[in-house]
Amino acid sequence: MNIKAFKSQNFGKGKSIRVPGSKSHTIRALILAAMSEGTTKIFNPLKSADALSTAAAIKKIGAEVTFNDEQNVWIVKGAGKNLHLPDTEIDVGNSGSLMYFLTPVLATLKGRCEVTGDESIQKRPVDHLIDALNQLGADAFCKKENSVTPPYEFTGPISNENILFTEGKLSQYISGFMMAATRMTGLTQIQLTNPQETPYLSMTKYWLDKYGVQSSISDDYKSICVAGPVELKAEDVTIPSDWEAVAFPLIAALIANEQIVITDIDDSGTQGDEKIVDLLKDYGADIEWNKKEKTITVNKNSFLSAPGGTKKISMAEYPDAICALCVIACFAEGKTVFTDIDICRKKETDRIKVMTELLSFLGADIKDNGDTLVINGHSPVQKDRSKNEAFALHGGAVDSYLDHRVAMSLACMGLYFTEENAIVIKDAECCNVSFPHFFDVMNESLGCEFRETT
Repeated sequence: MNIKAFKSQNFGKGKSIRVPGSKSHTIRALILAAMSEGTTKIFNPLKSADALSTAAAIKKIGAEVTFNDEQNVWIVKGAGKNLHLPDTEIDVGNSGSLMYFLTPVLATLKGRCEVTGDESIQKRPVDHLIDALNQLGADAFCKKENSVTPPYEFTGPISNENILFTEGKLSQYISGFMMAATRMTGLTQIQLTNPQETPYLSMTKYWLDKYGVQSSISDDYKSICVAGPVELKAEDVTIPSDWEAVAFPLIAALIANEQIVITDIDDSGTQGDEKIVDLLKDYGADIEWNKKEKTITVNKNSFLSAPGGTKKISMAEYPDAICALCVIACFAEGKTVFTDIDICRKKETDRIKVMTELLSFLGADIKDNGDTLVINGHSPVQKDRSKNEAFALHGGAVDSYLDHRVAMSLACMGLYFTEENAIVIKDAECCNVSFPHFFDVMNESLGCEFRETT
């Protein structure tokens, strides 16, 4: 599916949107429910491709999943003590979260298991995961000769007799070992040399706390301890709205210069991506976050500029926001320097390379310096609202590279341009990975112009 994105006369004007439930929370909830004794009702789950892959995977290891789409609730009958290795390989689809979360959990069981995924997953390095498994007593290796990517297999069980020493730039496999620790006897100790994506580790602790698991994370996130074993007891949970999804209507409103309201905002503090509100405000965005009403309002006529001429943004804590932030930086007067970007290269795509290529094609002044990404942006208007002659962005046809955040970010960018100068995104259906029916929801809720095209 190709999507044509362009400016709409019906967009905004105070319209409201409710983003879906959090993908990160949904996948954690599914896996912990599968590990539990009893039946869990998961309210407001995100029915994304990744979550459906997770549901399919936990069915293979002893859980039962029932979908009640009418009431937006999933019912999971946990495997508990009957958790077992699958009869066949685990196919994680496109979900890195599922791969990293479930592998350590399954490695607590005796026996062999193979993990694979789609073409994108088979390009993602897993050497850090393989090393961690082997440190704890597994026999783990990648199946292809001289490869560090899936498919891979492992033979367990792992134990916590040794302290796990690992880098921790990627948080997902650390979260996997934190969940696995509930199935091991004694104290599991994890030492990280370079922890990043730390809000996601706090999110995992939030879920362990819900199940009564004793765990601790040091202030610098370099030391994590989880006490086990714990017999997890099922309990009903509600998935909060997804801050990673909130980013897209936010930047859409700023790019189109229209007022919108985003409702049912999660204020639990468990999602690092909420930082995007402060980052956009730093650029001068007129955004109001009413925590009592759980709404965010984006107002018109914001003049976006890098404070002091240059804004530095570390991506260590919220790397999934890089695509949206790159787009908004192109519309902000001044220089934006993104640091700690290595983690952004290890997602569905090398997002630094991809965004540099695509935004350059669309007229942006953007440079990948290896350890930093620099964008020299220009506002479409000057402070007095007169035309800014330096603004050089334009439309064009671009490839999504099957990366959902790339596709959604560039679609929002297209809302600035006329239909004759539209942005056309190839293979835009990849958005279903994290925001099902993204284009329909944005069209119906906010009046966007996202049209399917050839």
